[in-house]
Amino acid sequence: MDPELEAFIPLLPSVDLTDPVAAREALARAAMRPMPDTVGIEVVDRTVPAAPDVPIRIYRPARAQGAVVWLHGGGGVFGSLDTEHTQALRIAEGSGAVVISVGYRLAPENPFPAAFDDAYAVLAWTAAHAAELGVDPERIAVGGHSAGAALAAGLAMRAREEQGPPIRFQLLNQPMLDDRQQTWSQQTFTDTPWMSRDKIAAVWRHYLGSAPATPYAAPARATDLSGLPSAYIATAEFDPLRDEAIEYALRLLQAGVSVELHQWPGTFHGSQALPAEVSQRQLAELGTVLRRALAT
Repeated sequence: MDPELEAFIPLLPSVDLTDPVAAREALARAAMRPMPDTVGIEVVDRTVPAAPDVPIRIYRPARAQGAVVWLHGGGGVFGSLDTEHTQALRIAEGSGAVVISVGYRLAPENPFPAAFDDAYAVLAWTAAHAAELGVDPERIAVGGHSAGAALAAGLAMRAREEQGPPIRFQLLNQPMLDDRQQTWSQQTFTDTPWMSRDKIAAVWRHYLGSAPATPYAAPARATDLSGLPSAYIATAEFDPLRDEAIEYALRLLQAGVSVELHQWPGTFHGSQALPAEVSQRQLAELGTVLRRALAT
């Protein structure tokens, strides 16, 4: 493991998924930090009309031409506009794109497809309001971290199947794609930092509720990946989710989809949020990749 990251492991907050609501509140408190400088980025909170309405936070750099619908991580159980604020701001700064951060509903109170429906409503709103946002409607990406990356991958499938809003690119950071947990990394990394096999199994139970695991919920279950947007997929070496993301990247390539795959050595799930040198490189690359993907 990267020695700089290893030093942070004793400081990571514990997560008790037997009571996800209480754990969510504890994690939100742990995530609070001094607000980053927003000079040069206009930050606006809005609400997207839906059933129910969806809160969003828009990060608008100067002279932005494209946009990304960004979906936070947290297994579909944790996370908010506030806890994602720093990373969303960094992506806006690094990419020069308008970032629409989505405050989707959380499980177990709102199991699948609540978050997915919220995310799709925001994607449709973004495409319909491209002129208001000052972006090219042909330059809209979807992206996210962990469960948010799975939501983004599902959005790309739904937009393809329903001839929905055109999606230029998928930015998938450490995606949580497969509820079956059958890969080598899922079966081997049972006690890795922050996210372990048992924790992932618990968030899948909360997220799915009584719903079946369809490809929109677990994109690795999709049988046809052809015709999807180009993708960037990043994985962490010591992450139970690593191998399902790599396998998904390979399947996209075999379906004729252009993919950039970056496996970050010495890292663990979510470690890009820590103030380590490798974490700064991870976040910077997300911005750089998105800037290139949304270029003319």
